[in-house]
Amino acid sequence: MADRYEELRPRAFAIAYRMLGSVAEAEDVVQEGMLRLHRALEAGERIESEGAYLATIVTRLAIDELRSARVRRERYVGEWLPEPLLATDEAEDPAQQAEIADSLSLAFLVLLENLSPEQRATFLLREVFDYPYDEIAEIVGRSPDATRQLAVRARRQVEEGRPRFEASRRERDELADRFFAAVQEGDLESLESLLAADVELHGDGGGKAPALARPVFGRERVLRTLGAWARAGGTRIDMTMRRTDVNGQPGAVFETADGFVISVMALDIAEGQVSSVRGIVNPDKLRHVGPPADVKALLRGD
Repeated sequence: MADRYEELRPRAFAIAYRMLGSVAEAEDVVQEGMLRLHRALEAGERIESEGAYLATIVTRLAIDELRSARVRRERYVGEWLPEPLLATDEAEDPAQQAEIADSLSLAFLVLLENLSPEQRATFLLREVFDYPYDEIAEIVGRSPDATRQLAVRARRQVEEGRPRFEASRRERDELADRFFAAVQEGDLESLESLLAADVELHGDGGGKAPALARPVFGRERVLRTLGAWARAGGTRIDMTMRRTDVNGQPGAVFETADGFVISVMALDIAEGQVSSVRGIVNPDKLRHVGPPADVKALLRGD
């Protein structure tokens, strides 16, 4: 039975993470869902589909968690970004991988924050996981007609702000390699040529690590800010960079020489240029990546 649980876990986590934008919270929700499934089976309950049963529990738990999370996020210091999820092998087919990547991106998950918990669940189950409306209705506790209306409103909101991504993975990765090389070398001229005119820069420190107080917009301002980061990091911190995919998009993990995680950065690339940069330095959001560094101490030279 343990093998069966492990087969069910990835799908349940995929739903929970997209609902919550938090690796830790998603893992907690999935664990609780697995426990409830186990108890139901032990009690002899008739369960036609263990996967559907688990998805229902996980989605309902995530809806409840989102309601309380919204209150916490209103008190959050600075900009809130999802916890980063490093390179995933959820799908082997390139077309399916591209679709999964789009629904995992930090930009997309931030966009979903504008939806109510029920709208978010309905949209994800329908658009990402292809659930029929009658099953979604049972999960969210609405009638099929009401569920369709939820889906229509959610889809309209999401499509208005849905991010655009570079279609070619090879070109995307080549541009990302050039971007991160320029950041490491402090090559502002090269960096400027890679940034879109309306590029956005976002940072999440949660009040626990130095980060932007608010997003920065426009090539000139973003370039100036990235240049300051590169100078500060290069002169005060012995830092290494590891390229990887972050939430299905090109990114990198920055670490100290002895392996402590400083930050995770992800890029959105569209029309051959970097359209947004998101950096996460909140140590609470990096623990699943590796032991987090004390960035404030590093900048002080402690």
